[in-house]
Amino acid sequence: MNAGYFVFDPASGAPGDPAGIGVYGGRLLSETVGNRPALVVRGDARHTRVERLQWVGSVKGRTHARLTLDGIDRVPGLIRNCGGTADDVPTALALHDFTCTDADELVAFTSEFGQRTPAGPGLEAVLDRGGRVVTLRSPRGGPLLPGYRSIQATGGLVDDLRAAAVVGSRLTISTKLRGERNQAVQQQPSSSVVNGGPELVRDGQVHVTPNADGFVRPTDPSFYYGFSAKRNPRTFAGVDASGRIIVATADGRSTASLGLTIVETGAVARALGMRDALNLDGGGSTTMVVDGLVTNQPSDTTGERPVGDALLILP
Repeated sequence: MNAGYFVFDPASGAPGDPAGIGVYGGRLLSETVGNRPALVVRGDARHTRVERLQWVGSVKGRTHARLTLDGIDRVPGLIRNCGGTADDVPTALALHDFTCTDADELVAFTSEFGQRTPAGPGLEAVLDRGGRVVTLRSPRGGPLLPGYRSIQATGGLVDDLRAAAVVGSRLTISTKLRGERNQAVQQQPSSSVVNGGPELVRDGQVHVTPNADGFVRPTDPSFYYGFSAKRNPRTFAGVDASGRIIVATADGRSTASLGLTIVETGAVARALGMRDALNLDGGGSTTMVVDGLVTNQPSDTTGERPVGDALLILP
């Protein structure tokens, strides 16, 4: 079934890019949105959990000064769903379906991002598999060989990157995930994390958190109504008291199926036996496939929607 939120509009970044935490095969490929809840899974389907995660990232170069990263594998300057750093405009808090901006950013890229890194004004340091700078590109943007990485700087951070990165020198990129108790979250090769929100169930009780997770806009009451109070198609997931994964989709936006409000989604998740649960991307994205067949009724008139990532349960 479909999983986390993602960039849909090219004006908000790279279409398909997760708009929140994304860990795939143990590799952190997208940063968190504030401390929104996420679904943490392993390849053996054991110890699945819903947890609020935060990340920190940095780059250290030849000057030994440590530069703070703003993001991973996303278009610099565009922060979908916000929840980034203090200098983001208009807010550093999570704000759903909104794109915050920041003219001065440092973003790390992996070759998984795509065929080319984003092009534009600024500076890009390209690193080989050993972390050595092989070229500097200005303006930024271009291909990355498999296993290569790069750092892009914009605005006032261009000079900082230029001082830290010289062709032939080494850049060290560090990223860490931390959990709710500030503990380090180990990223094993078998582990994956998909983003979501709001939280639906905690410790067996309905625990719906639209305000804390940016689904309420004080200046736009209609947004809360449209997303949370109105019935929509929903995709959600969680674990029961025995630690088993439960996944669900609810159709909506049709005369056959009205959908669920976000509070109703929490109640249904609890009724299904979820002890901890979170909401995933819904609306036109809501799709469940079993044995190769779509089992629900996607609400888009065109049918299934291309999505950023998916949760697969395999034999």
